[in-house]
Amino acid sequence: MDEGAFSGFRDEERAAGADGSGAERRSSGRYRTICRVARVRRGADAGLWLVRNISNEGLMLAADVAATVGEPIEIALSETVNLAGAIVWADGGRFGVAFDAPIDAAATLRALAAEQRAEGYRALRLPIEIEAVVALRGDARAIDLVDISQSGAGFVFGEALEVGAELDLLLPGGDLRRHALVRWARGTRGGLWFTRPLDRADLETLAGFRR
Repeated sequence: MDEGAFSGFRDEERAAGADGSGAERRSSGRYRTICRVARVRRGADAGLWLVRNISNEGLMLAADVAATVGEPIEIALSETVNLAGAIVWADGGRFGVAFDAPIDAAATLRALAAEQRAEGYRALRLPIEIEAVVALRGDARAIDLVDISQSGAGFVFGEALEVGAELDLLLPGGDLRRHALVRWARGTRGGLWFTRPLDRADLETLAGFRR
């Protein structure tokens, strides 16, 4: 599908109207979503991007990353709702995506809302294999992270950690630190909960975590 089919994504704010009604835009099958986070895979990289709007034929994403027109991507709106498409335009950190096959956007949004209300709902996680540093009981040691989200991370550690233990985590590639609690543990595997969530922008790409 060509770029023209999605050029309207660029002026979504004007199309929605100053009062936010957006009746004409919605009548054409386009639905706005506000602060919806998606997991986006591009080649060997993955990240959490913001979904600005969605229609039956495509959506608009926002992220401060370098991406090119024609690039194929996989988009997970949740752990059960996965879409595939290609970037058809890129402009100042916004990207128009055409789906490989049309969807029922209204039904998809209803399903996503129901998932978020369900018990046990979890935020999207990024699979990752990196070595971070953990400060525990005054000692700094390496810890392997196997996935990460804004609210926590899964890990493999050299010893069993007690549920509820407090620690400080230093992520590789910069000065990103978080105080965390061990939320669950089974043997050397476990999960951390960050007392202060990561910003979504910190997870737009995993490239910065790889040394």
